[in-house]
Amino acid sequence: MKFLIIRFSSIGDIVLTTPVVRCLKKQLPDAEIHYLTKESFHSIVEHNPYLDKIHLLAHSWDLMMHELKLEEYDHIIDLHNNVRTLRVKKTLARPSQSFHKLNIQKYIYVNLKWNVMPGVHIVDRYMKTVESFGVKNDGAGLDYFISDKDEIKKNDIPASHHAGFVGIVIGAAHNTKKYPVHKLKELCSQLDHPVILLGGKEDRQNADEIASVDSVKVYNACGKFSINESADLVRKSKLIVSNDTGLMHIAAAYKKPIISLWGNTVPSFGMYPYYGDNYLSGHNRATAPGGATTGPTTGLPYDILQVNKLRCRPCTKIGYDKCPLGHFKCMEKIEVNDVLNAIKARL
Repeated sequence: MKFLIIRFSSIGDIVLTTPVVRCLKKQLPDAEIHYLTKESFHSIVEHNPYLDKIHLLAHSWDLMMHELKLEEYDHIIDLHNNVRTLRVKKTLARPSQSFHKLNIQKYIYVNLKWNVMPGVHIVDRYMKTVESFGVKNDGAGLDYFISDKDEIKKNDIPASHHAGFVGIVIGAAHNTKKYPVHKLKELCSQLDHPVILLGGKEDRQNADEIASVDSVKVYNACGKFSINESADLVRKSKLIVSNDTGLMHIAAAYKKPIISLWGNTVPSFGMYPYYGDNYLSGHNRATAPGGATTGPTTGLPYDILQVNKLRCRPCTKIGYDKCPLGHFKCMEKIEVNDVLNAIKARL
C-alpha cells in the first residue's frame, strides 16, 4: 500500500502527526508512506525514518499536483482537512480518510463559552484516520528527529550553561499566546538557575530586553539557531517553560518536563503536552488536563498554568495580535511566583 499523509502546517501540528506516521509504518511494514507539507516546514519531517518520501508545496501548485499524480497512491490520510487539502483529494481522486477538526464544538466554546469538546487529545483524533487499516496507537508518544549536524556543540552556548539550564520559549505564532515580557524579566531575575531563551528572529528584540536582567545567567538564543538546532537545545535542557507553541510539543517528544503557560487558547482544545500512554503509565492520570493547575504532586510530567473562570477565555481557537478587550488578563494573571514555584518543584 502507498499512503500520502497531508499536513501543511505548522511546527506543532506537524509534530503531533508523528504517531500516525510511526504506527502506520511499524504496523504495516510493507506500506510506503509519503508526506506532503509546505516547503518552510521541510526540516520538521526530513529526518523522520518512518517516511519514504516527502513532497513540498513550494512555488507551483500545478507542479506539485503533477508529481503527486505520478505516485498513484492507494490511500490519502488528510490530517489538515481544509480547502487546500480538499483540492488535493479531489484532483487525485483516491480513497481518503480525513481528520475531524471539531470546528462546531470549538465555535461553541469560543463564542458561547460552553465547553462541548470531547476531552480527547488531538493525537488520538489523528489516529482515528488509520483505524480502518487495523493501526492502533502504540503509546510511544511524539517523535522528533534531527541530524548530527544540527546538534549543538558546547562552544555554541556559554560555559556557564554547560552544567544544565532551563529553556524558556518566549515566542508563539500570535501575541495573545505569549507570556508578557515584563513577567518574563521578573521570572528570569528571580530564577536561580541558568536560562536559555528560545524563539525565532522575530523574538530577538524581546529576548534582548529579557536577557538584560542578567546577561550572564540569561542567554538569548532567539534567532541564532535553526528550528532543529533549537530542538536540540530543548533536548539538552533540564526543563522547558513554554507558551502554547511548537517547541512545547517538541519538548514533549523528548519527554522533557514542561511548565506550559496558556493565554487565549485552552488545553481543552486537545493540544496540551502529549507524552504517550507508555510514558504516563506509571503516573497518576486522574487530573484533567484542561482543569486546574497540575504539578509534580499529581505525578504528571507537565504543569498547566492558566487563569480559570475567566469569562472572555477562550477568545479564539488560534490567537490574536493583541487582546480584543485590551486587558490581557489570561496571561497577566498568571503569577510569576506560580511559574517560579513550578520550576523549582521540577528542578
